[in-house]
Amino acid sequence: MNFDDFNLHPSVMSGVRALGYTIPTPIQEQAIPPIMEGRDLIGQAQTGTGKTAAFVLPILQRLITTPVNGPRGRIRAVIISPTRELAEQTCSVISDLGQKTGIRSLSIYGGTSMDQQIRALRKGIDIAVACPGRLLDHLWRSSIDLSQVEILVIDEADRMFDMGFLPDIKSILKCLMHQRQTLLFSATMPPDIRRLVQDILKNPVTVQIGHEAPVASVSHALYPVKQHLKTALTIELLKHTETDSVLIFTRTKHGTERVAEHLSRAGFKTASLQGNLSQSRRQAALDGFRRGTYKILVATDIAARGIDISSISHVINYDMPENTDAYTHRIGRTGRVEKTGDALTLVTGKDASMVRDLERVLNAKIERRTVQGFNYKAEAPEGERPRSYAPAPSRSSSPRPFRPAGGRPMMRRREAMPSR
Repeated sequence: MNFDDFNLHPSVMSGVRALGYTIPTPIQEQAIPPIMEGRDLIGQAQTGTGKTAAFVLPILQRLITTPVNGPRGRIRAVIISPTRELAEQTCSVISDLGQKTGIRSLSIYGGTSMDQQIRALRKGIDIAVACPGRLLDHLWRSSIDLSQVEILVIDEADRMFDMGFLPDIKSILKCLMHQRQTLLFSATMPPDIRRLVQDILKNPVTVQIGHEAPVASVSHALYPVKQHLKTALTIELLKHTETDSVLIFTRTKHGTERVAEHLSRAGFKTASLQGNLSQSRRQAALDGFRRGTYKILVATDIAARGIDISSISHVINYDMPENTDAYTHRIGRTGRVEKTGDALTLVTGKDASMVRDLERVLNAKIERRTVQGFNYKAEAPEGERPRSYAPAPSRSSSPRPFRPAGGRPMMRRREAMPSR
């Protein structure tokens, strides 16, 4: 089939043709018809399968063909995203596909001016793409009105739970008690998400594409190396590998900055992306990487779900991810849609159990490789201990309470919450 078979409004089809879409991906082919029928839906698909367009197109179709229920400028659709990068990317897809529709969208997340967002909301928008924390801030201030919302999308639901957003999601849902269509998309379906599905979706259609293993269009290789030689080996890999754009994942913010600095000194056009950067610097890094100004982006897992750049040819796991799901999300940034990609992972002796887990998921032995001419026996510089980049263990399993002036103790938000 092709996109003409969906019978989309001419204004929506104009955006489809402008982006060069011809044949829908499997998630689009199976999800768009029931969504257009008004059904609740669970979409389970790996990253890079075109799921954003799978819910954006039916939303645009509904908003442009259904009379407005109330004053124009009221929010009719809400898309909840775990990170600001994904919110921006989704807003960009809405803008591109809806360029001839007149439908207005706004990305809403923390780290930017609340007053500026309030002014934009007062002018009127049709679709809000929001991170949970900042959306709640607006709800508490009564600066956003969700009384006319017809469609709710919870995107990257598993990532939402990983980042501790479940309480925020439940609070938002309490503000959306009226009848609506609800769509939930997730790469994996852990028990917490299944319970949420039972609570908020009514007789949903389930569309499952593939399985939870990494996409088949990506090849995998392991590079055993001592911890203190990781940076040197990464430089050698980049020198001897034909690449387009390369996304390198480190475990911590400190590791991200350190690796990016070394690569820049080695002559590579490199940017970094991590939670301590201001929103303007994060956006500049992403824009530069997307345009090709930077050929390499070194990032923490905050970037694993928010980057949709088809030219990424390689993902390098400088540090092994915490689990197989995180590996799947990382390497899903390459080999997208109809392209192939390579996932290269540096491994030390401490990563043996994770390697076994990956091979069980892949149901195959992962190739071990070495770089010819590299000195794997080189010792660490005198006085320098091998770095693990893992956070130092705290004395307590719980974070220290923070007591605001004149108030009761509050728990500090976890580091993975920069998207408020």
